[in-house]
Amino acid sequence: MRRAITRVLVVEDDAILRETLAEVLVDEGHDVRSAAHGHEALEHLDGWEPHVILLDLMMPTMDAYAFRTRQRQLGLAADAQTVVISAARNLEAAAVRLEADGWIAKPFDLEQVVGLVDRLLERAS
Repeated sequence: MRRAITRVLVVEDDAILRETLAEVLVDEGHDVRSAAHGHEALEHLDGWEPHVILLDLMMPTMDAYAFRTRQRQLGLAADAQTVVISAARNLEAAAVRLEADGWIAKPFDLEQVVGLVDRLLERAS
């Protein structure tokens, strides 16, 4: 049982995966917002501070690299734990480059995502 509502931003261009992740995280008691690309994610960060950002690496319009650059420039969600999600072979290197707190390779088990989010939230508190 959670002590407080935690906020999670899901940034994923695959609509089915984005909706599935959001649904699972809501079922786990999180306040979830979702975005199809980095621009949309930045809009969510205006006045809303997530604890965790699940960030797809490769997206149209604004990918994870451009999103993280702009996020830092604007000083948005500076304390959020970030998890990079991708099927890329160099995922660990990408996560390091993005200064992410974790990474998950696609395909993944939904319980893996829930477990990592919970661990990051425990570590942050």
